[in-house]
Amino acid sequence: MSALGFEIEAREGAARAGVLTTARGKVMTPAFMPLATAGAVKALTVDQARAAGAAIILGNTYHLMLRPGAERVARLGGLHRLMRWDGPILTDSGGFQVMSLASIARVDEEGVVFRSHLDGSAHSLSPERSIQIQADLLGSDIVMQLDECIALPAEPQRAAAAMQLSARWAARCKAAFGRRERQALFGIQQGGLDEALRRESAERLVEIGFDGYAIGGLAVGEGHEAMCAALDFAPAMLPAERPRYLMGVGKPIDIVEAVWRGVDMFDCVLPTRSGRHGQAWTWDGPLNLKNARFAEDPDPLDPESDCPASRDYSKAYLHHLVRSSELLGQVLLSWHNVAVFESLMRRLRAAIVGSGLAALRSELKARAAARASL
Repeated sequence: MSALGFEIEAREGAARAGVLTTARGKVMTPAFMPLATAGAVKALTVDQARAAGAAIILGNTYHLMLRPGAERVARLGGLHRLMRWDGPILTDSGGFQVMSLASIARVDEEGVVFRSHLDGSAHSLSPERSIQIQADLLGSDIVMQLDECIALPAEPQRAAAAMQLSARWAARCKAAFGRRERQALFGIQQGGLDEALRRESAERLVEIGFDGYAIGGLAVGEGHEAMCAALDFAPAMLPAERPRYLMGVGKPIDIVEAVWRGVDMFDCVLPTRSGRHGQAWTWDGPLNLKNARFAEDPDPLDPESDCPASRDYSKAYLHHLVRSSELLGQVLLSWHNVAVFESLMRRLRAAIVGSGLAALRSELKARAAARASL
């Protein structure tokens, strides 16, 4: 029996509204997980993240193993206690960051040997070590297998080799993880944009057996249309009764299209990264608060929002904070953006429950297209 409960409460086409039950609480799906990469949602306290609607957050093995160190986190009582978050935490395995940030010395059957982007120190990460860090030292609720994530476009032979290595690592991760009563393990589908490779990856993961399944290797340079084309077939290859997680995605319209195709869980740096650079997300797309047109705008970003950052501060004040490089500007815009993404999840869920997702999708696609044409 899985340590992770998942009940689908409503469907509209391929889309699902469900409830994910972890040892630390329930998560309504579709769900967006703000990134607490290094043990903090950037610019926010955990209370602000929770107030914005976050029920689950994401930590990262690569960053935490380098600083402050996984063993130190364990000595301090685990990641939940360290960052004062009592809800569920999903941890990425570190594979994507190793491939994208570190200076890689070697990728082979055993794992990855790399040099830290912080100080050049040498490290290794195997499937077994990734599981140890996530499950035993950080104490995450949802653990991800170690995989090899390559940039797209990629040669077919390269995509096939990465998928096959990831599948072999998946089996080793499952063996290292064993059976646990309070923690869950997700496998990661790979295969680039190739339908046959995605199918082979899914079949191998299902044969191993996981508590949930992620779609990896997208949002790595292929573009929106190519991503949607892959999502036309990839989610349906994964077990319908288990949660499906699209890693690293994305813009609101990306999330809408993925939910339409049967994805349940998401994470992305976009809300807080945009907030730190003066950008506010709205239902009509992003606003650049650096622009002079906001200098005397007395209106808030969203007067109807429950989020104080969205409701209580004028765009003129936010413009001033951003142009003055005041840290408060980064805090307020990050808080607002996380609240917008979490509100999107609630709207998508309500639309599925009320059989109105097709209409909401059309509305949001039209708004995104109108914004793109400006």
